[in-house]
Amino acid sequence: MSNNTTPGVYIREIATLPPSVAPVATAIPAFIGYTDIGPLNQAVRVSSLLEFEATFGGAKKYGITVNLNSGVMTASLTTVAANLKHNMYYSLQMYFANGGGPCWIVSIGSYTDTIDAADYTGTTGGFSVISKIDEPTLLVFPDAANLAAATYGPIVVAALTQCNALQDRFVIADYVGADFGNTDLTAYRGALGTSYLKYGASYGPDLKTSLTYAYDETAVTLAGPGAWHLTANTLDDLASGSNANLDQYNKAKTAIAQLAVTLPPSGAIAGIYAAVDRDRGVWKAPANVSLANVIAPTIFVTDADQGLMNVDATTGKSINAIRSFTGKGTLVWGARTLAGNDNEWRYVNVRRLFNFVEESVKKASEFSVFEPNDRNTWTRVRTTIANFLTNLWRDGALVGATPEQAFFVAVGLGETMTAQDILEGKMIVKIGIAASRPAEFIYLEFSHKLQEA
Repeated sequence: MSNNTTPGVYIREIATLPPSVAPVATAIPAFIGYTDIGPLNQAVRVSSLLEFEATFGGAKKYGITVNLNSGVMTASLTTVAANLKHNMYYSLQMYFANGGGPCWIVSIGSYTDTIDAADYTGTTGGFSVISKIDEPTLLVFPDAANLAAATYGPIVVAALTQCNALQDRFVIADYVGADFGNTDLTAYRGALGTSYLKYGASYGPDLKTSLTYAYDETAVTLAGPGAWHLTANTLDDLASGSNANLDQYNKAKTAIAQLAVTLPPSGAIAGIYAAVDRDRGVWKAPANVSLANVIAPTIFVTDADQGLMNVDATTGKSINAIRSFTGKGTLVWGARTLAGNDNEWRYVNVRRLFNFVEESVKKASEFSVFEPNDRNTWTRVRTTIANFLTNLWRDGALVGATPEQAFFVAVGLGETMTAQDILEGKMIVKIGIAASRPAEFIYLEFSHKLQEA
C-alpha cells in the first residue's frame, strides 16, 4: 500500500522473474600436505604455480648420486625414508599441467617434518582447517600416499567423513600398494572402512613423470669406479676451482635430468577433473582422457589386474586404473567411486553431478528463508529450480526426451508438506534428476549373415 500524500505519478517496479541459480564451481581442489615455507594450518587460495611458490616455496631437494661407470653416467636418488618423501610441489606441477586452475593450499608442515596422519586428522589438522572454507570441492593429499596402507586408510576415512558431513566435496585418493595382487588390494581395501564410500574415488598405480627433481649441487655425490676429474666429490666441485671439468659437469646434469620424478596420481587426476568439467561438464566421466607429463605408469596394468581393481563382490571399493595404450599414451581408464557395488553412486560423475546440483540449488534457494511459506513463494522456488534443471538437461547432463522425463520439482501443501510442517516453519522441496551414466562396457554383437539368393 502506498504511503504517498502528494498527488502525482509514482513508479513501482514489480519483480516478475524468479531468481536464477548461479552454478557453483565444481573442480576447486584443496591440496593438503607439506611445503618448503609458508603459513602452517591456514587455507590459502592460489591460481598458479607461481602464486604457490611466492607463498609456499619450491620443491623439496633430494640427495642424488651420479655414478660414472665405463664412461656412462647414471643418476639415482639417495635413499630417503618413505615418511620423508614430500610430493606436494611436484603434484601441483602435475595438477596445473593437466588443466588445473584455482585451488586451495593447506600446509601442515615443512620438508624437515615426517609425514604424520595426525597432521591431517587432528583437531587443528589440515582437514579441520579446510572444513571451514566453503569453495573447495575436491580433497587431495598426495604426501600421505607414501605411508603404509594401514596408516593411509584412516586419513582417507577422515576425508570421506568430512565430505559426508558437508556434502559439497569429493575425495581423490591414491592407491597404496606395491602391485595389484590380492594381498595388496585386500590390505588397501581393508584400511578404508565401509562408510561414505560414495564420496571418494581411488586411482593407481603411481606415475613415472617427465618432471625433474630439484637439487642442490653440493648435495649431488659423485661415485663409481670411473675416473672423475682429479678428486671431485660433488657436482659443485666440477663447476669451479681446481677440480673443474665442464664436460663432466654437463654430462652429470644431463644424467640427473633423466631421473624422472615418480608420483602418486592424485594431483594429475585433480587436473583432469578440472579440465573435463571446464570442457564438457561435471556430468562427463573424467575417464578415457590422456595424462600430460607422464612417461608411463609404474606398473603395467593388465586386463586381469583391472578386473580385480574394478570389481570386488565383497566390499566394492573400486580402484580406477591408469593404463598405457599403444599409440594413445597414458589414459585414465576407470570412472568408479569407492562404492563400486552401489547402483546409485557407482560412478564419479553421478556423485559429483549431485554435489553440484545440491550445492547450487541450496545457495540459490536462500532467498526464500523467512519469506511467507505460501503458494507464491513455492511457485518462485519451483520455477527457479526447474529453470536451472532445464538448462542442465539441454546441456546433456540429464537423460530423457523431455524435461519431464529428465527431472521433477515438487513443493506444496498436500504434495510435499503437511499443515504441521508449515506450522513448524518447514518448506520441503522434493527434486529428482535422471543423471547420465557412462557407457563403461561397450558390447559389439556380431553374427554371420547368410548369403541371399
